[in-house]
Amino acid sequence: MSSQQARVPIVLLAPEAGRDYPMGRIRAIFKADGDETAGAYSIAEWWLEADTKGPGAHSHSMDDVFFVIAGTMSILVGETWHDAPTGSFVLVPGGVRHDFENRSSARAGVLNFSPCVFEPHIKPIADWFAANPSGRPSEDRALLEESAE
Repeated sequence: MSSQQARVPIVLLAPEAGRDYPMGRIRAIFKADGDETAGAYSIAEWWLEADTKGPGAHSHSMDDVFFVIAGTMSILVGETWHDAPTGSFVLVPGGVRHDFENRSSARAGVLNFSPCVFEPHIKPIADWFAANPSGRPSEDRALLEESAE
């Protein structure tokens, strides 16, 4: 690794381990991000309570990958929503508009591989939720949409 800084492997993260960011009805657990991947990508679990909107439709230049780890997550790809049950895989090419939300009556989660663009914004959002727990998904979504822009 002559041109890159040596990185430390993440050999095992226990369930629920990682950098935890509760945000009202949404919880993000970052497993790896820029520091661990040399800025190449981010890996995070996103947990949404029943009937909860996601971050809002957005796109970025790099691919976004979703693997549903619990429940059924609705995932927007382009202009079409897809209901993705546990075990479903979705690859969204860079530049394609996408979003995710939980339209079901049970908690749902996805493992997400994406560009390193979200974690730097997540801590202030989580801090805001800790100070202002609205409990109203419509208000929670507006804040997340602002951060995704």
